Amino acid sequence: MSALLLLAPIFMLFEVGQLYLSERYLGVKQIARGTDPRALGLGEFTAFCWSAGLILYGLWMLALLTISFGRVHGLCLLGILGLGYSVRRNCRLSWVLVVLTLEGAIRIGLLVSLCALAWRKL
Repeated sequence: MSALLLLAPIFMLFEVGQLYLSERYLGVKQIARGTDPRALGLGEFTAFCWSAGLILYGLWMLALLTISFGRVHGLCLLGILGLGYSVRRNCRLSWVLVVLTLEGAIRIGLLVSLCALAWRKL
């Protein structure tokens, strides 16, 4: 079993954190107030951690393509990422939270599946 699979629970926590931040900055209250989330200003440390986490997450997904056990999961995670990004780019701000939540839920499901398969293989 590859050490890459041991990072799946960490990225699952990252996904949950990302859903929390999405709700906080793009949540229903923000949409009801009519505020633009880009004007709220994410803290510098939070923005750095979020950006670094996204870059590491993307690299991890690409690295999953190199091992036979996680190839399908890595491909699906990258596909969901690309599809979600393209949908988010073309929808109104009020729908971005819906797309982010659905995208995050699907990725969390894939990560749970990957963790379960890795546990069985152990």
